[in-house]
Amino acid sequence: MLTKKQCFFCSQNLREIDYKESGLLRRFVSGQAKIIDTKFTGVCAKHQRRLAQAVKRARFLALLPYTRQ
Repeated sequence: MLTKKQCFFCSQNLREIDYKESGLLRRFVSGQAKIIDTKFTGVCAKHQRRLAQAVKRARFLALLPYTRQ
């Protein structure tokens, strides 16, 4: 059974998730370059939506890969 984690972005008081911070976004992307599910990361629903949008923008601008090499 998974325990409830506190949202990383809420605990750090981060209002915006910047798509240019690829180091931060890599924490929430798996080795196969998939966005990790909320159940495993503990991110709240609001920040998960913003995180997904930031990862998609970073992929489009080639800051993050679409797939594993």
